[in-house]
Amino acid sequence: MIQASVVPLLIPFCVASYISCDCELENLLPPGLSACLDHIHNLSLEYEPSKKPSRRTATELLTALASRAPRLRGLRLECRGEKPLFDAGRDILGALHTVCGAAHQLRHLDLRHLPYTVDDTLVLKVAGGCPELRSLFLDNHALVNSVQPASVLRLLEACPHLRALGLHLASMSRAALELLAAPHRAPFTLLALKCACPEDARASPLPDEAWATLTCYHPGLKVELELEPVLPDEAVSRILQPAVPVAVLRLNLSGDTVGPVRFAARHYAETLRALEVRASASTELHTALEELAARCAGLREIHCFCVVRPSVLDAFRAHCPRLRSYTLKLKREPHPWRPTLMR
Repeated sequence: MIQASVVPLLIPFCVASYISCDCELENLLPPGLSACLDHIHNLSLEYEPSKKPSRRTATELLTALASRAPRLRGLRLECRGEKPLFDAGRDILGALHTVCGAAHQLRHLDLRHLPYTVDDTLVLKVAGGCPELRSLFLDNHALVNSVQPASVLRLLEACPHLRALGLHLASMSRAALELLAAPHRAPFTLLALKCACPEDARASPLPDEAWATLTCYHPGLKVELELEPVLPDEAVSRILQPAVPVAVLRLNLSGDTVGPVRFAARHYAETLRALEVRASASTELHTALEELAARCAGLREIHCFCVVRPSVLDAFRAHCPRLRSYTLKLKREPHPWRPTLMR
């Protein structure tokens, strides 16, 4: 069965159509839905890659949408459940290529929840076919990053209105930061960098002076950094530059976590709005969190997935008046841990 409804999305789309390809039978698209594609401007599409009927229907829907693609303004794809082993997503990615080649008015493309390796071919297809793009998110959970910095430069040159971009760190370069700071560009507001692949650990550093120049041209820029266990301590030191306007920091490191928390407290106090920490509890970590609470008055979310001492919770309550939610457990509880919402 295909479920469709109209819902507002938490991404910069207008009111959008939501379609879930929840299929159990080998059926084609219902005739009525095909006709409705003419009226879809923004689409959020979910499917389960482990179910052949579900992925077949999703592929057929995207292929059918390609013929109406000039009307499309926003597209978000999401895989639910586990994907089969060795599944490269060629069918879905092939259909996506077709859509992007025809969607000349596309403004928003979100592939964060698509677990396949996105490569240069798709990025160049978007660059050549979607000059009106405002946001593009490719910072997904793929184990390999195949988007080269040169392709990102082509994308930025072809899409001067781009305001929000999500990538793996290895896809970024100093030249890209300099291009984003060019006077002719639209105000750039969000850069999300995921550091989760071996390529990210080996990526060239993005110089602090390039970040400072970018922030000067775009004072409203917010950066989201997600650091995963693949990063050694020396790579983390290269990534965390003082001039980066970090608004969201997610630390899930296999090495030192205390150092990055202290660095954030000292250099991101004016910009940091959300911090997520996954690490083992220690006296040093608790002290670093208390220091961060004392310095980062604008913090709105803090989520720490280890048991903390009471003084940590007291510090965030006392020093962070804008705090909206927190995960600070004083004793072990069954997972998943739910955040506490502030009134």
